[in-house]
Amino acid sequence: MTNTHSPHPAAPATDAIDPAWVGELDHALPSANVPTLLMMLLHLTGDRRWLSERYQCTHIRGIDDHDTGGLASEVQQEVRDAAREAVLAWKAGQPAALPLPELEELIEMMRRSVGEDVPDAYGPMVGAWLGGDPAFRIDQRDEYRVPEGFHVVVIGAGVAGLCASIRLQGAGIPHTVIEKNAEVGGTWYENRYPGAGVDTPNHIYSYSFAKADWTRYFALREEIQAYFVDVSHRFGVREHMRFVTKVDAATYNEGSMDWTVRVSDAEGNADVIRADVVISAVGLLNVPKMPSIPGLDTFDGPCFHSARWPEGLDVKSKRVAIIGNGASAMQIVPAIAPIVSQLTVFQRSKQWAAPFDRFQKPVPAAARFLLKELPYYQPWYRQRLAWIFNDRIHASLQVDPEWPHPERAINRRNDKHREFFVAYMRQELGERQDLLPDVLPDYPPFGKRMLMDNGWFRTATRENVCIVNDGIARVERDAVITTDGRRHEADVLVVCTGFDAVNLLSSFHLHGRGGRNVREHWDAQGAQAYLGVATPGFPNFFMLAGPNTALGHGGSVVALLETQVQYVMSLLKAALNAHEGRFEIEVRQDVHDAYNQRVQDAHARMIWTHKGMSNWYRNARGRVVAPTPFRNDDYWHMTRNSGLADYNVRDGSRVAQARDAQKEGAASCK
Repeated sequence: MTNTHSPHPAAPATDAIDPAWVGELDHALPSANVPTLLMMLLHLTGDRRWLSERYQCTHIRGIDDHDTGGLASEVQQEVRDAAREAVLAWKAGQPAALPLPELEELIEMMRRSVGEDVPDAYGPMVGAWLGGDPAFRIDQRDEYRVPEGFHVVVIGAGVAGLCASIRLQGAGIPHTVIEKNAEVGGTWYENRYPGAGVDTPNHIYSYSFAKADWTRYFALREEIQAYFVDVSHRFGVREHMRFVTKVDAATYNEGSMDWTVRVSDAEGNADVIRADVVISAVGLLNVPKMPSIPGLDTFDGPCFHSARWPEGLDVKSKRVAIIGNGASAMQIVPAIAPIVSQLTVFQRSKQWAAPFDRFQKPVPAAARFLLKELPYYQPWYRQRLAWIFNDRIHASLQVDPEWPHPERAINRRNDKHREFFVAYMRQELGERQDLLPDVLPDYPPFGKRMLMDNGWFRTATRENVCIVNDGIARVERDAVITTDGRRHEADVLVVCTGFDAVNLLSSFHLHGRGGRNVREHWDAQGAQAYLGVATPGFPNFFMLAGPNTALGHGGSVVALLETQVQYVMSLLKAALNAHEGRFEIEVRQDVHDAYNQRVQDAHARMIWTHKGMSNWYRNARGRVVAPTPFRNDDYWHMTRNSGLADYNVRDGSRVAQARDAQKEGAASCK
């Protein structure tokens, strides 16, 4: 990542630049994010003075963009004026003086722009996301030695599967994506409930290689789904996809070192696909979890899981009951409360939620211009968001064994978080402080994934909203009966109890070496995988969004999935190029076990295993199977440093030759 550049040449003439474009620039710059402009300036000018103390941005409070950087007004204007000059020179044809700084400089840039200490290990990852790592290049056809007949099957065309398809196509690897729905998008195609949207800024909830001109800071479901559909067309991967087709089973064939994938369409027509490699992209949150409540199936009105919201359902003036109060409920309740006659929420535990100032707010035209038109602006805006929403709080999730108040927090900083969130709740409840016991959690903040408040607490104060903390005894034809004997009548019953996140890969039958089912394989400990991607006994099989990869501490799952896809692609490249294209690759048991011990040891020091905690992250044995205990940069380096040495690899060229000869013989007999 070494840069050599000569002194900046004289600025080219800017007369040829469209005056209308210059006008938009002048209109947009006063509202630009100054820390991001500073990073852009260093790239364009190569002048290190932009990293001096004069331009040191202050600490970001909360999750705000911190547009001023905490700088004095005259310093902000100095930055904007310099940015205008540098951008116009670039627009007129002058190349960036420093396209990619050294790693140490990248870290210094991050620290200056966010006003906080950032781990040194962030340097390579930031450099990669800024385009400095050739391994993340989409078109790599010249780097993969793909033999004739080699074929990969990807299960699922959601965020992970779509990314995998784009990378496989870029490597020139023939593949088929099996998708049970009629369109790409996965969870965003399926979840159509009112208020559905991201709780992560969509400028980082998007692929690094496929930027978008977002209309909102936190996009709603329709815009997100449209983005993924557009990406599938933009990169031309739809020809690899079989929609409305379900994978029923995948079985590994030890003799031929390949997989038999059995699928069926909507009419029940069965088909068999051979695959050298299978990549599961079904994700963590794809199998709705229905509670075991007596009488649930006897309810007369519409009764459904939130992920199966009926098309065209009208809840206006209806009595609606919501079972659960997780992320989906927190979006549905404020969205429908103004139009229903009565809304009753049955909650098992209360949720922490952070202020969400930009909920439903559009991205101003000026900001959209800057993000779309200025060089380096959106990449650095993304990097700052990634820090704010990802690893910034990781240190505060470590349990302090000496902390004297474990019932309310896990350490001093966590206790400060609690004070802030309680004060926020009180503010939102206004005159209804009597409701505080109904919404205040009895566990430390971040013990479950922190939700974003889109009006939940204010909605709780409405006259037509009732929050019920008693357990549900049963459901009758037109009512929910709680354990205290009260009857809560309802016309519509919505089940918001989440997904089966601990029984991964439960949507199809997976049989590995010796015909062993993955359920049997994971029966003793629960789901485990090396880097959340590979598990012993299942050669040539990789999973995306596998065990212990969910971002419990927040952040963009899209960036995580890009990292995982890149890891799988690096393994495929190494195996293909080293074994004449035919191979069997299986993670070593010792490597797998050591990694998972490290995962559980790290979790033992974190909030999700804190006494009294109850969350969907753990299985029935109490083992954490869903979230990662690692920072994003830690995991990024793990995937970059792992290779074929962590796997048992067998050359399969002779097997392939025998298989091809058998096919030719069978054809000649016909």
